[in-house]
Amino acid sequence: MKFMKLGSKPDSFQTDGGYIRFVASELATDMVVNVGDVKFYLHKFPLLSKSARLQKLVAATNDANGDEIHIQDIPGGPAAFEVCAKFCYGMTVTLNAYNVVASRCAAEYLEMYETVEKGNLIYKIDVFLNSSIFRSWKDSIIVLQTTKSLLPWSEELKVVSHCLDSIASKASIDTSKVEWSYTYNRKKIASENGNSPQWNDARKPQMVPKDWWVEDLCELPIDLYKHVIATIKTKGRVSGDVIGEALNAYTLRRLPGFSKGVNQNIDFVKYRSLVETIVWLLPTEKGVVSCSFLLRLLRAAIFLDCGETERNELMRRIAQQLPEATMNDLLIRGPPGEATVYDVDIVQNLVEEFVAHSSQTEPVDNEFLGSRSPKFGPDASKVLVAKLIDCYLAEIARDPNLPLSKFVSLGETIASFSRPSHDGLYRAIDMYLKEHPGISKSERKRICKLMDCRKLSAEACMHAVQNERLPLRVVVQVLFFEQIRATASAENSTSDLPGSIRALLPGGSHGSSRSTTTNTEEDWDSVPTADDIKALKGELATLRLGSNDSGNEAAKSDVEKVAASRMKGLVMSKIFSKLWSSKERHGEISSSDTSDSHGSVNAEETKCTPSRSRRHSLSSG
Repeated sequence: MKFMKLGSKPDSFQTDGGYIRFVASELATDMVVNVGDVKFYLHKFPLLSKSARLQKLVAATNDANGDEIHIQDIPGGPAAFEVCAKFCYGMTVTLNAYNVVASRCAAEYLEMYETVEKGNLIYKIDVFLNSSIFRSWKDSIIVLQTTKSLLPWSEELKVVSHCLDSIASKASIDTSKVEWSYTYNRKKIASENGNSPQWNDARKPQMVPKDWWVEDLCELPIDLYKHVIATIKTKGRVSGDVIGEALNAYTLRRLPGFSKGVNQNIDFVKYRSLVETIVWLLPTEKGVVSCSFLLRLLRAAIFLDCGETERNELMRRIAQQLPEATMNDLLIRGPPGEATVYDVDIVQNLVEEFVAHSSQTEPVDNEFLGSRSPKFGPDASKVLVAKLIDCYLAEIARDPNLPLSKFVSLGETIASFSRPSHDGLYRAIDMYLKEHPGISKSERKRICKLMDCRKLSAEACMHAVQNERLPLRVVVQVLFFEQIRATASAENSTSDLPGSIRALLPGGSHGSSRSTTTNTEEDWDSVPTADDIKALKGELATLRLGSNDSGNEAAKSDVEKVAASRMKGLVMSKIFSKLWSSKERHGEISSSDTSDSHGSVNAEETKCTPSRSRRHSLSSG
């Protein structure tokens, strides 16, 4: 820390109690200066020779008051006045970053100009500020902090603007020119530290990271921090991602519980202002701030009841970067008084905003898309969002108070998003059916319409066929599309199936459960019985055996291929016949919705980040 010593005489100021200060001298004091609650017993000559204001105050006193004057509004209070008084006496005074601004403002108040005496206090302090303080990184930050209690004096004297310019200029400088100390506790990559093996023990000088200044600025209160970041952005030499990192670091430091959930026992007004300011400071460039950070900001903004403008801005930004999010990011607690665990409406709004934004802009290649999978095409962002929402639906499905309408509404929002697999969606539907066994047949039918049976993996199909929670119609569709896959290499599709069975399938031989017609018997929307499941399991094994045998079709003649294909068709017909006869025996099918499935499937959870440490399989009870 820089400092400057003024004067050479020993300090002879003494204290008599807590509110009296006097100068120990052979000469009797001849004036009393009241500064706040403190009385200073001093001598006129040294003070009046350097302070024009004291000259005026003494001249204005009347005989009744003697030479006692009152100074109630001097910036810096008694401590700053004492520095000025000691300077007048020529006593030793040490100025540093903590007291220099208060002394400068007090000297201005006392009018200690060069016109009163050459080499006066104002001149000496200005030289110290410009030659030392404003050239020091950390001293500039400390001085800026002290200016807050000295407004408007510090602002009128341009101390605040000089500090802001000094800090912003240093933060914007080329990192190769950073020669001062700074606080940096985050880890740097090995090559930045000169530890990379490629250097063959020839260490290069330690590199300065681009965000070297971020942590030191976290010491500033939010109002000063706002001015600093705004000044840095105005200079235009710091990239948006570094600004974003700075805002993230500041929020983590200053907002209690930001990383895990805002603390309940905080000053709402204070921290609401902090969050609203951070939102205002966000860089305009898309993608320079992580979606995870934006979602945590949104969570805090909702909890602190921030303004609608700030929340809408966060929603807009998050929607543009929604493919980056993880499932845990979306788990925003429901508002107090709500029955549901999570705020599903917020996620619904985010997805709708994403859909609206996607329809207005052309798909662009983002870095995060390439890093997650090189196989994604132009609709990669929609694929990522669809998988994300599948995972989110599976998580919120565990909430026993979640209405079916909210689950279905969110699922329908992404129904148009093409994705290669519906295993994640099937997992979510199965979880909802398991946790809500009391829903009606029509509700089961409605939720299953979200799923496209053609996009289930073989493992998911095995599980679905044995799943007693699914409507029988869905089980039949799964079996049908499984046969289509098994016979894809032959010239046979649904021709081997009876017309009455084909009529139960969506769009004849194609389509999904989402387009299922309603002109069939109501019983097909029921759940299968244990006898149905047992029959399906036996016949499915036969079908699988036939599929395995068809693996050598390349070596068969055309006649053999057709024969094998027709055999599979007959097996499928047999399965459907057993289902139909079983329904006739039992009348309207009914079963316990609470019974567990007999199979399991490891659903696709590439993007899911489970909120529990224990994973739940589809067959778990």
